[in-house]
Amino acid sequence: MKIKKLFIAADHAGVEMKNEVINFIKKANDFEIKDFGTSSSETSVDYPDYAKLVAEAVVTTPNSFGILICGTGFGMAIAANKINGIRATAIAKPEMAALAVEHNNINVLCLSARFIDKNTNFNIVQHVLAATFLGDRHTRRIDKITKLEE
Repeated sequence: MKIKKLFIAADHAGVEMKNEVINFIKKANDFEIKDFGTSSSETSVDYPDYAKLVAEAVVTTPNSFGILICGTGFGMAIAANKINGIRATAIAKPEMAALAVEHNNINVLCLSARFIDKNTNFNIVQHVLAATFLGDRHTRRIDKITKLEE
């Protein structure tokens, strides 16, 4: 899939990292980016609300991809995966990033703002956005995941 549009959001713990990631993406890519918020770390917000916004945008917009950021990345991944058609995962190491796309065809990347430094997160984002789903035997597995949603 050729990504044309990126949807991004964070909870209060991920606001600063979200802004850094947006700036990083804009420097190296020509994606249209829609920022769903939040915009302040001063007020606590609920990450499922932001995961839902991004996940629903991804499943209804062709050639799109989502990035969600919270303290660990776990809460966003759990919430996003409740939306049919989403394959979200939290990634902590760049070495895992391309594989998540190549083998699992993820459409939402979840990042940790508290436990992963910004340069590592940038590296993860770079690897994910450059990767392509390999298809073949992986398609069969993704089809089985999709059937679990039924």
